[in-house]
Amino acid sequence: MKYIFFITAFILSSASIMAQEVMTPEKLWELGRVSALGISKDGKSVVYRVTTPSIAENDFSSKNYTVGLQGGEQKEVENHKELIKDKNVSPDGEYILYHEEVKVNKALGEDYYPEMEDSEVYIYDALDYRHWDTYNEGKFNHVFYRENKEGAEGIDIMKDEPHHSPQKPFGGDEDYIWSPDGKKILYVSKKLTGTEYANSTNTDIYEYDLNSRQTRNLTDDYPGYDKYPAFSSKGDLAWLQMGRDGFDIIVRHNGEDKNLTANWDGTVNSFKWSPDGSKIYFVAPVGGTVQLMEVNFPGNRKATPEVKEVAKGDFDITGIVGFSGNKVILTRTDFNHAAEIYSLDLKTKKWEQLTNVNASIYDNISKSKVEKRWVPTTDGKEMLVWVIFPPDFDASKKYPTLLYLQGGPQGALSQFYSFRWNFQVMAAQGYIVVAPNRRGMPGHGVAWNEDISKDWGGQAMDDYLSAIDALSEEPYVDNSRIGAVGASFGGYSAFYLAGIHENRFKTFISHAGLFNLQSMYGTTEELFFVNWDIGGPYWDTENKEAQHSYASFNPITNVSKWDTPMLIIQGEKDFRVPVGQSQEAFQVLQQKGIKSRFILFPEENHWILKPQNAMVWQREFFRWLEETL
Repeated sequence: MKYIFFITAFILSSASIMAQEVMTPEKLWELGRVSALGISKDGKSVVYRVTTPSIAENDFSSKNYTVGLQGGEQKEVENHKELIKDKNVSPDGEYILYHEEVKVNKALGEDYYPEMEDSEVYIYDALDYRHWDTYNEGKFNHVFYRENKEGAEGIDIMKDEPHHSPQKPFGGDEDYIWSPDGKKILYVSKKLTGTEYANSTNTDIYEYDLNSRQTRNLTDDYPGYDKYPAFSSKGDLAWLQMGRDGFDIIVRHNGEDKNLTANWDGTVNSFKWSPDGSKIYFVAPVGGTVQLMEVNFPGNRKATPEVKEVAKGDFDITGIVGFSGNKVILTRTDFNHAAEIYSLDLKTKKWEQLTNVNASIYDNISKSKVEKRWVPTTDGKEMLVWVIFPPDFDASKKYPTLLYLQGGPQGALSQFYSFRWNFQVMAAQGYIVVAPNRRGMPGHGVAWNEDISKDWGGQAMDDYLSAIDALSEEPYVDNSRIGAVGASFGGYSAFYLAGIHENRFKTFISHAGLFNLQSMYGTTEELFFVNWDIGGPYWDTENKEAQHSYASFNPITNVSKWDTPMLIIQGEKDFRVPVGQSQEAFQVLQQKGIKSRFILFPEENHWILKPQNAMVWQREFFRWLEETL
């Protein structure tokens, strides 16, 4: 009996020791990344992919699996395409859709001068000469279809057009679909070129008729983004349409359009029709999370659609996979867990986790405590603030604290799980993380979301300071060791706060931050963004909104007050926030004699994607905090 007791005690002790481990950058980059591919044709399982990074090989590998919709063991599969319905095969099975890159325009030196085949020259007459992280070489994504058999020749339905479908850089085969009768192809494209392309967000949904080979614009009356076309089982067409700062769900029924979310105060991320075509399920930011919502589709134009929240909790719904009886299959994350696949019973509201890819890591680490707080703002409103504590948090001790500055600027600060800006890793290294849902974030009403535009250095900055000031009153926050960190608009925020923070912060980290709004306007590749959010070009002296932004909200105007150490990180292939922004800021810091470091990733864009680069990013991030905080 004593022997049994000793063994049991030893096991419990060992388990306790193992549980004291915490998440580290190395463990973070061992996690398998789960993406759902679809529900099997027989409706009994979900098919998914697990992508795993390898630091040693500086690459990723992927395997495909299935798991039963009632749970059970995962099974690796060789050919996942045989298990799920291929949306790109026409309803009658005769044709298949796909896309390829096609050379359409001259752009290279050798295009104009064939004898100069070794020249390395780009020649442009208009904007849109580069986008995201690549230069325009005169090649465009085009949609093709062909007979569904080996060796069949494809037909380019966009032949000779200098336009993209799928949209670059992130569009995929969700940008094109078959009509229910298989006689038409619908695809998303922004049919503008050059300077007009760079100034516009107007993508439309086009319909190509296989018999007539004619194309018509289905959404010509809508000036913003139109994307994600999808037919219901009854033949009604739905898509997402952006009028200004958020997406609504539009349904075309009997030739008439109805905005199902017009009276709902929010913005839609993605959606799926219910199997019977009577309602649409969608995911949307709600109160610092991303939740599953539903809206009924009354065929009667006069009837009012009703939006309901289906799921509720401190987690994010990251995607809708499909339906099985009363259950909807979803992917879900929270601050302590990367994405896994779940089922939710729509009647009983019972959750079931179907995959647990990273159990071997999560089961052996201590998790962060997460707290939701409400902080009063300077304009008399209440702001949600997420506070993430170290796993071994002791309220009697004092902790260094990080104010997290979200990008976007209209990106939701929800229960996301990032493989770079990871709150679990930050907290596990002993930092309290303060993450405010400042002005400009969706999930708190359209007005709150829109308030950031043309007011970058105004209420949003006050919101940041309100959040950190409120937490600074807690006895466990070490007020002498507070830092502010962020990327993109978060990087801009670091630059801006550096000139107005009045000794609140001991260090800053800015990744891909906007430093000089004039040179940003002169070099970014998507002008519609700066035209709307900043107000327009800096030379337009009659534009009071723009002139106010450049005069009052430009970080360069306050660099004389900079006196705080700063780490600057930048990808050289970032054309959205070009490298010069970080170079200018680093030059200021060095000339002023302020402790600073510049980390440049020559082959990365707005994000850091390669495994070894990502690990260097993590190590430099924490090395800087150790040195300065």
